[in-house]
Amino acid sequence: MRVIAGSARRTTLVTPDGLDTRPTTDRIKETLFNMINNDIYDCNFLDLFSGSGGIGIEALSRGACKSCFVENNRNAIQCIKTNLNKTHFEDKGIVLERDVISAIAFLENTDIIFDIIFMDPPYNKEWEKKVLLSLSNSKIINEYTTIIVEMSLETTTDYLEEYGFELVKRKDYKTNSHLFIKKK
Repeated sequence: MRVIAGSARRTTLVTPDGLDTRPTTDRIKETLFNMINNDIYDCNFLDLFSGSGGIGIEALSRGACKSCFVENNRNAIQCIKTNLNKTHFEDKGIVLERDVISAIAFLENTDIIFDIIFMDPPYNKEWEKKVLLSLSNSKIINEYTTIIVEMSLETTTDYLEEYGFELVKRKDYKTNSHLFIKKK
């Protein structure tokens, strides 16, 4: 896994051993960032279920102002910190070692409004539903925030409208999808 574009281009990133994390492939990451490229520069980026931090670091490499990484796996946290050091983004990365719901509650006490939120939760466990419910009344987002959910093709999102969100775009791949969601 590597940084694809920007100031840290071609930097190889470390990933946690084992099957606890599932890094987004370079090809899917490149497609994703081509879709949001115009919104990255100078944004506040939130990377939930960060794994090795590859998505948030890619955002920093492409000009994001700050990236906040939320992960509760200690090995993954160490990888994020190592990758921030390798890419020289230590001063632009905020690393929160906690579960995503408590991290959202913690971030409520800051003045940060995130421009882009990316989440890649474990598939088919309904974590995206729990996170979106938590974000539905959160002050860390506004009507301009783009929420991107990486999920399996089988995952349903019939609750979006009930939670106050709308599906703006969907990009399907062979085994998964990216959903682009905004607050109504």
